Amino acid sequence: MAPPLTERGLKSVVWQKIKATVFDDCKKEGEWKIMLLDEFTTKLLASCCKMTDLLAEGITVVENIYKNREPVRQMKALYFISPTSKSVDCFLRDFASKSENKYKAAYIYFTDFCPDSLFNKIKASCSKSIRRCKEINISFIPLESQVYTLDVPDAFYYCYSPDPSNANGKDAIMEEMAEQIVTVCATLDENPGVRYKSKPLDNASKLAQLVEKKLENYYKIDEKSLIKGKTHSQLIIIDRGFDPVSTVLHELTFQAMAYDLLPIENDTYKYKTDGKEKEAILEEDDDLWVRIRHRHIAVVLEEIPKLMKEISSTKKATEGKTSLSALTQLMKKMPHFRKQITKQVVHLNLAEDCMNKFKPNIEKLCKSEQDLALGTDAEGQKVKDSMRVLLPVLLNKNHDNYDKIRAILLYIFSINGTTEENLDRLIQNVKIENESDMIRNWSYLGVPIVPPSQQSKPLRKDRSTEETFQLSRWTPFIKDILEDAIDNRLDSKEWPYCSQCPAVWNGSGAVSARQKPRTNYLEDRKNGSKLIVFVIGGITYSEMRCAYEVSQAHKSCEVIIGSTHILTPRKLLDDIKMLNKPKDKVSFIKDE
Repeated sequence: MAPPLTERGLKSVVWQKIKATVFDDCKKEGEWKIMLLDEFTTKLLASCCKMTDLLAEGITVVENIYKNREPVRQMKALYFISPTSKSVDCFLRDFASKSENKYKAAYIYFTDFCPDSLFNKIKASCSKSIRRCKEINISFIPLESQVYTLDVPDAFYYCYSPDPSNANGKDAIMEEMAEQIVTVCATLDENPGVRYKSKPLDNASKLAQLVEKKLENYYKIDEKSLIKGKTHSQLIIIDRGFDPVSTVLHELTFQAMAYDLLPIENDTYKYKTDGKEKEAILEEDDDLWVRIRHRHIAVVLEEIPKLMKEISSTKKATEGKTSLSALTQLMKKMPHFRKQITKQVVHLNLAEDCMNKFKPNIEKLCKSEQDLALGTDAEGQKVKDSMRVLLPVLLNKNHDNYDKIRAILLYIFSINGTTEENLDRLIQNVKIENESDMIRNWSYLGVPIVPPSQQSKPLRKDRSTEETFQLSRWTPFIKDILEDAIDNRLDSKEWPYCSQCPAVWNGSGAVSARQKPRTNYLEDRKNGSKLIVFVIGGITYSEMRCAYEVSQAHKSCEVIIGSTHILTPRKLLDDIKMLNKPKDKVSFIKDE
């Protein structure tokens, strides 16, 4: 059984599996190796370990397989690569002939199933140089302790573009995603019941059928050669159009807000302190980040100065001030103290940068957005005329086109689609003719844009008694779905299973007659059910947050949420704009 998701959760489960299936498999006491990685495995290892971990496993240097390298013929090489023709060709070049071999011998580990054509190519070319050739079945990135991504952003275009000439590309990427999702389940040692959202598109249904079939095959031929029955877990597959609102709304919880408003790339935040440019990586090794990333910005702004006061008062090194300049001085005076304070300084900078963007324009915008999203104002009164809420946003010259488009979309979502005439008028008034596809192309995701939908919008859970901030009243749809799945309340017509319903879904931890009651929390976590979610076409940071919140509330069920990639509102609007363009103008599907 896979270890319980504690500590860094999924990251630690993945690292333990890589350790057992790769490093332990080829380790020899006192022997050092060179490690070769491709683009995907570089991201995979970076997500779950540090260079010090690799050193402990006998790796002396890590190289990019695509780059030209000097031969090191006295050393053996460990190749951890994806089973793609590009990566395999790079490997073959390293062992072109005995006299030209770059390394003494090769240990090859593929992330996933290696096609026979590539395997035979390796066998025919350099089988004598190979000591190991294995598939380890980890073809996803553990982004956070409860979040994974398949790292296939191109899937969005192939799954939702209306161009019929993309059919082959779509089939190939569906197959690839299904293989990758199976490796998520295998890494968690689960054979879940697979179910999907049945409407309005059929992507989720097709992908769910593929995953079901591949799970069946995998557990017939897994390493233990045992047929594994269905476990007490569910895998739910959903199309991105299930909740358009959460993708465009301004979120005010720390992580979601920072990634929306600031230019954070590859989790790297750039900031200035003491007149110098600095960088910080927002990652789970930073306990403070884990503690505050899902909190509302108002709470974060109260909390960080408190933490700083605690530190500074302990050393009696400040005069009661916790400004950035005072802390910088404190750090200069006390070098051994720097590391402790650096994290607080990073997050205070991050929070202040968010607020600098928020205060001038976003604050006013948030009230209108919340009223449109919920159909009620902060006092709970029904919004009678959505257009009256929208117009002040469109007339405000301080809002950029992206913000206005996000507001127009929220207006259209709130009334469940509009007329062509009304949409044209909105586009012309805001002068966004060149960006109009950011609005119109939502229809390819099954979201009503033009004309108005005759079907009523899905009912939401009543959360009026839950304590929220006025500008953060909206709850992502995924939270309703997760809670209903755990409590066994999902409608089986709307959320059908692909096969026979598995062993009684026991997400809520209710004990069936055949099971012994569990004794403690850790045991519960270890044996408890897992709810694995996959969204085709990206998930938002607010949806990631919901996975943690629901797991926290339902102690016996761990929610693991994942997608093709992670969304921010701007990137999503750019991708939506490209859906009706020919694929040669869009980045190509990754090498097969």
